Amino acid sequence: MLEKEGFSVIRKKIVPDERRLIADTLEEWADRDCLSLIVTSGGTGLSPTDVTPQAMEDVIDFPVPGIAEAMRAQSLKKTPHAMISRAMAGVRKRCLIINLPGSPGGVKDNLAVVLPALKHALSKLGGDATDCATPIGR
Repeated sequence: MLEKEGFSVIRKKIVPDERRLIADTLEEWADRDCLSLIVTSGGTGLSPTDVTPQAMEDVIDFPVPGIAEAMRAQSLKKTPHAMISRAMAGVRKRCLIINLPGSPGGVKDNLAVVLPALKHALSKLGGDATDCATPIGR
């Protein structure tokens, strides 16, 4: 889905459900590889092994709660289980990190919600200082 929208997928990695390994990978990709976007899948539920949100909290500079809120709102239209998602989004330096659910259907549904705002978000994160709003009537 990302590639169809013009994004280049340059890194893929399966990381065990271990908080430090997840955090280390996020730090490496954001800091060393200077990626502008990292998308994770899985580890966002309530299971004892679901530690992706904790790893995110360890590495992000600040959260972007609207992304996770939008994903959960859309998912709630399909399943009440969406309310137990702890998926989050946040920024580390100039990298946007988004957690998606682990199920393929959940990934597709949640990514579809995020995609319309993603290029704008990355532009802003990259330094675009222009106004986000277009005045009415223009």
